[in-house]
Amino acid sequence: MEPIQSSGRFRAEAARTLVLARAGSDAVHRRLFVIFTALLMLAVMLGSRIAEARGAPESFADLAEKLSPAVVNISTTQTVTGATEGEDGEVPMPQFPPGSPFEEFFKDFLERQGRGNAEPRKVTSLGSGFIIDASGVIVTNNHVIQDAEEITVTLSDGTKLPAELRGKDPKTDVAVLVVKPSKPLPFVNFGDSDKARVGDWVLAIGNPFGLGGSVSAGIISARNRDINAGPYDDFIQTDAAINRGNSGGPLFNMDGEVIGINTAIYSPSGGSVGIGFSVPSALARQVVAQLREFGQTRRGWLGVRIQSVTDEIAESLNLPKASGALVAGVDEKGPAAEGGIVAGDIILTFDGKPVADMRSLPRVVAETKIGATVDVVIWHDGKEKTVQIKVGQLDEAATEVADSGGKGSAPTPAKTQVVLGMSLSPLSDDLRGRHSVPEDVNGVVVTDVKSDSFAAEKGIRPGDVIVEVAQDKVTSPAQIADKVKAEKEAGKKSVLLLLSRAGDLRFVAVRIDK
Repeated sequence: MEPIQSSGRFRAEAARTLVLARAGSDAVHRRLFVIFTALLMLAVMLGSRIAEARGAPESFADLAEKLSPAVVNISTTQTVTGATEGEDGEVPMPQFPPGSPFEEFFKDFLERQGRGNAEPRKVTSLGSGFIIDASGVIVTNNHVIQDAEEITVTLSDGTKLPAELRGKDPKTDVAVLVVKPSKPLPFVNFGDSDKARVGDWVLAIGNPFGLGGSVSAGIISARNRDINAGPYDDFIQTDAAINRGNSGGPLFNMDGEVIGINTAIYSPSGGSVGIGFSVPSALARQVVAQLREFGQTRRGWLGVRIQSVTDEIAESLNLPKASGALVAGVDEKGPAAEGGIVAGDIILTFDGKPVADMRSLPRVVAETKIGATVDVVIWHDGKEKTVQIKVGQLDEAATEVADSGGKGSAPTPAKTQVVLGMSLSPLSDDLRGRHSVPEDVNGVVVTDVKSDSFAAEKGIRPGDVIVEVAQDKVTSPAQIADKVKAEKEAGKKSVLLLLSRAGDLRFVAVRIDK
């Protein structure tokens, strides 16, 4: 009976345990379900991020086969005089001491080859381009077709077509050509270079050294590169092999979209060393659209001359950190002057877009719609201020005129003084003529600078005219001395000077004490 009783007690206990287990199991299941759901969502997010940052494909063959027909070779012809070194490989005659037998030898040799004179001759150069419209619209670099008398486009199937220049923009090195094909042409589309990230795979196709249809792959090495090629520098840097002749060719992302126009290389050797630069599509697309429609660019214009904001300048103007673009001069007839911007203001944002540094402002303004009224946040008199500016149109042929710094009364006579290592004198007619100071510039002239002074470190030199000190106009050395003393007593480490050199204005922050 005991086993039976035990068995009955066991079954009862087992049944009770099973009920408890089921209850516990439901709670565990709910917890597991919550955990599983969270992991699933995390996996989806990570999966999309991983899909966004694609790994290297097993082969670029399919992509290259699809895109290559839209990439073209561009050859140009122009007439030059004399022998010059260029992409055609021709080099000038070596230089030897006068009377050297080698001089006569090379002279005779070159004359026999028809190069001993300055007769006009035809030279050719090669580059790349890509088709963006089936009707025959082609994008390339301006320097590829610059000064060309004849432009010939060679398609991937070998067909040669004469091309006409629709428009060019030297400032971004972009040009648009037009050909008349007998049938619709394969073409490619622009992508969004702003979405491209450092490390993304890219493909370059072009005509390096005349070897058409060459494909190279690499990654984006860096973005927002400034190589001093123009006012709107914002290059994509890539290690995809780019050589002479690749200029004007496309840089593709893995979706087959053009995110850059291959433009320049850094190369001590003349060949690819893995540092190439492309104009980003975010900049090029708008330029191309304007060249297609108008044959020229139409950029926004603010009417200011700007410079970088250094730590010393920021401190002098009580700006919390060095950022924005410092206004060094204002065109009195420009949009900025009409909106109340003056020299010494710092532009912090333009139309809601932050101005991180000096070189970002020209791009933001240029891309703004002409005639639009936008909010501009400036740093004025030690605090933020918002002004409204109606954007004008930049005259590409004109040079921006900076404000002269004011046409005040005649300088007040004063003795020569030494301030911050600078010997200062009133701006007399004699000194104005000696240093070629324009008639509309007034202030105090620097006649000497101590070599070990902070003024010398900042590049101030004799002949410079100090127009303002701490944003106040000055006409005598005594005024400058008083302003520097006041800034020092106020605890400032630097004093802000507005200098005029040959009529050009710039701000300089000079340390007060060592």
